[in-house]
Amino acid sequence: MMYGPLTHRAATTPDATALVDADTDREWSVADLDSAVERVAGRLAALGVQPGDRLGVLLPTRPAAVRMIHAAMRLGAVLVPLGTRLSTADLVTRLDRAEVTTLVCGATTEADALAAADAATADVPVVSVDDADAATELAARSPDAVVPHDWSLDATLLVPFTSGTTGVPKGVRLTLGNVLASAAASAFRLGLDRAETWHVALPLHHVGGLTPVVRGPLYGMTVVCRSEFDAESVAADFERYDVTATSLVPTTLDRLLDATSGDLAPSLRTVLLGGAPATEELLERCQRRSVPVFPTYGMTEAASQIATATPAEAAAHPGTVGRPLFGTEVSVRADDGTERSPGEVGELVVSGPTVSPGYLDAEATAAAFGDDGLHTGDVGYRDGDGRLWVLGRTDDTILTGGENVAPATVVEALRDHPDVDDAAVVGVPDEEWGERVAALVVPADASLSAATLTEHCRDRLADYAVPKTIRFADAIPRTDSGTVDRDAVRERF
Repeated sequence: MMYGPLTHRAATTPDATALVDADTDREWSVADLDSAVERVAGRLAALGVQPGDRLGVLLPTRPAAVRMIHAAMRLGAVLVPLGTRLSTADLVTRLDRAEVTTLVCGATTEADALAAADAATADVPVVSVDDADAATELAARSPDAVVPHDWSLDATLLVPFTSGTTGVPKGVRLTLGNVLASAAASAFRLGLDRAETWHVALPLHHVGGLTPVVRGPLYGMTVVCRSEFDAESVAADFERYDVTATSLVPTTLDRLLDATSGDLAPSLRTVLLGGAPATEELLERCQRRSVPVFPTYGMTEAASQIATATPAEAAAHPGTVGRPLFGTEVSVRADDGTERSPGEVGELVVSGPTVSPGYLDAEATAAAFGDDGLHTGDVGYRDGDGRLWVLGRTDDTILTGGENVAPATVVEALRDHPDVDDAAVVGVPDEEWGERVAALVVPADASLSAATLTEHCRDRLADYAVPKTIRFADAIPRTDSGTVDRDAVRERF
């Protein structure tokens, strides 16, 4: 039988601490969490959620979200984690593409959930884990009896979303086999032991935040969750709970270093750093402060990590993301598909047991997945010792603070303003965010201001996609073929 990992863990170490809510200092043992998950699963079943249903979850990083993740596994429902910062239009797109059958929210996300469900193509019931204004309250239902679902390794367990090069959100089918292979390979590389305490303050719609929650029962580790990243609070959590591992993006690690001095915590052994390339300056700060940073290259399509450098590798070879994880193969390909030699630059192609069987969309799957593996759209090379170096993207996607932003989506929002004639959007270097979204705008009305456009975009885009820099021009630089000359646009900033 292949049940969810919490079911097995409850029979193995029921008294161990499974979950800590850093916002309230409340703890759950494995047995306590297992019982709570059983009640949640039973109430969902009473509402009609069945194996194979698509369960959308719009919750911040809090215990209720952790319980919902494990409840979906217990029921056999496919989890569709959704970002709490998404606009209504973005949520509707994801609900429709994933064919979500029930949407779970909380007090802070109920209004967004109801608005998205109301605009979705299909009827999507909205259920709240808190007291609700209009959504169905989960706690009001008496739980049905639940038989733990027997999963097959090739069954789709999760459908997180990622942004592709066109900006169209793509739902990634991650199987139980993908997740288990990733968990094993990560443990091998990081050198984890059975006494880990992993701190999670990343959003749970990102694999960087989601995977520690899923892996907690597999490793037998404690998960400490905090609903929002605040550097001072996170630093205090590290000390209070003897945190041994955490997942961060460069922006949050920078803030954590700014807010502290010396080492981050004597117990800390692993800082898994992903979501965006780490600068050499950030890595040097970590070395000076004895921060055990593991720079990693990963993708949603590979269930998180693809390659991860150890702290020693990161210090000796700044900029590398290390060697591919156990079972993962990375080849470097030329445009014609031939494999490049060590030191030669090309597109990174990934294969192995962690790689998704594809997207929800068959056309997108055919475009990215081939006989040789997943064509990542990333450019890099392998050195003579097999270490991987990632140099950038084959497309123009902007990576800001660990979030992917498609320029076309931002341009569309800008052009929707009646006083905008034309616009171009690029990513420009930013010390805090890695890249920031910058917009060059041709106004139809000379009185148009950057502040007006910022407010306009906030109603249409996720907050991280709103341009942080807006400048005006008489015309957008274009090539002879009529496409935007992005290098010329960047020169304006």
